[in-house]
Amino acid sequence: MFNRFKAFVRANQRYLPLVFFMVGFVWDSLTLGRIDRLYDRIILCTYLTSLSVCLYLFNVVEDDRWKGTFLEKYEAYFPLAIQFFLGGLCSAYVIYFSRSVSFSKTASFFVILVILLFANELLKKRISNKYLQFGAYFFVNFTFFTFFVPLIVKHMNSFIFLVSGGISLATTLGLIVYIFNESPSTQKEVHLGKLTGLIFGIYLLINSFYFLNLIPPVPLALDEGLVAHSIDKQDNKYLVTYEREPWYKFWTDNRHQFEYKPGDNIYIFTSIFAPSEFEKDVLHRWKWHSPYTNEWEVIDEIGFEITGGRDKGFRGYTYKNKMMEGEWEVDVITKEGLVLGIIDFRVKIDSTAKPYRLKEQIF
Repeated sequence: MFNRFKAFVRANQRYLPLVFFMVGFVWDSLTLGRIDRLYDRIILCTYLTSLSVCLYLFNVVEDDRWKGTFLEKYEAYFPLAIQFFLGGLCSAYVIYFSRSVSFSKTASFFVILVILLFANELLKKRISNKYLQFGAYFFVNFTFFTFFVPLIVKHMNSFIFLVSGGISLATTLGLIVYIFNESPSTQKEVHLGKLTGLIFGIYLLINSFYFLNLIPPVPLALDEGLVAHSIDKQDNKYLVTYEREPWYKFWTDNRHQFEYKPGDNIYIFTSIFAPSEFEKDVLHRWKWHSPYTNEWEVIDEIGFEITGGRDKGFRGYTYKNKMMEGEWEVDVITKEGLVLGIIDFRVKIDSTAKPYRLKEQIF
């Protein structure tokens, strides 16, 4: 049975790495949910540790390191294991990042995930390419520590992000140097300076994404963001009344155009996920697009503190009246200015207009 399976693996070696990658992706999509849950943390730590070990095992195969040992008969499966653990880690990151309703702000990060997902099919040597191996490893390693370190210290800011990146950089370079020194075949195949330059390039790229607000400030995530006509809080529940889009706009629920009567309030309701025992100051930054200057003008900033632990996120809202007609945006940001999400809408002033397709929802 084992020999038949081994023959099958060799016959389909071209396609199996991607299959194992996707299996890891689907498995975690079904089992992972909250980054602060013990199960999730154990799984992520296990995946990253196993990936590190598999990289070492695979990269010394050509040096006959496992010849005559019990590992020799498993050598053909090392690339598959690497793909599985990469897929598992990437799927976990997609799950956690996709909790934010501001998907467009994180599009660049998801592009990287997609490229990583299919990179082995685009490169001639696929997973045996050591530059691809360690580049992908550093990416998932960096992302892991941006989740994990804030969970440990119960705090997050730009400094914590830099510390997380520094830990990831040090552990990745340490693994690379160790394998390079232990494997003569690796020394022949890769240039240590070029590989180190690649790692530093990825490090600078991810930092650029973060400070340009293209990556949300993990582990916080905007679960819900609505423009509402009224919000009523009773017994720790929020009754939110808002307008819905026409039925054919099935991809969104909250209507973009707001029918506004002068003197009424416009409410912004948000639900922000944060890990247990996690506290953070956030702001609603109200902006109006001036038709006179053709620029966004900050009208107001209203802040409040969120406390983590609730599965569906910490709920809060702000409101304003005396609204001007035109395009509006409300940035949901941290005190440091990192963007959790953007809620955009258009105000149409009409004293006779009636709200369109009103809906009441309890949060």
